[in-house]
Amino acid sequence: MMASPFWSPSRKSVARIIYVGRNRIGNWVACEERGVFGGLFVTRAQALKYALFENGGDSDSIIEVTREIELYIGTDQ
Repeated sequence: MMASPFWSPSRKSVARIIYVGRNRIGNWVACEERGVFGGLFVTRAQALKYALFENGGDSDSIIEVTREIELYIGTDQ
């Protein structure tokens, strides 16, 4: 079987930093540092579960913040 020229098993994927915290009205937010993905959640556990799923289970790349954070949906095309 021939290896794909687009994927190399030796190439490590870049870990995405995900911030988890509360927004100004108390909802839990999980958002990728560059705004690639994110979500609003009722509980901290839901936000962390989402962050772990999106980050391939890498808990070292999830940062829980104490300041307010907001989820912004980009509209650039």
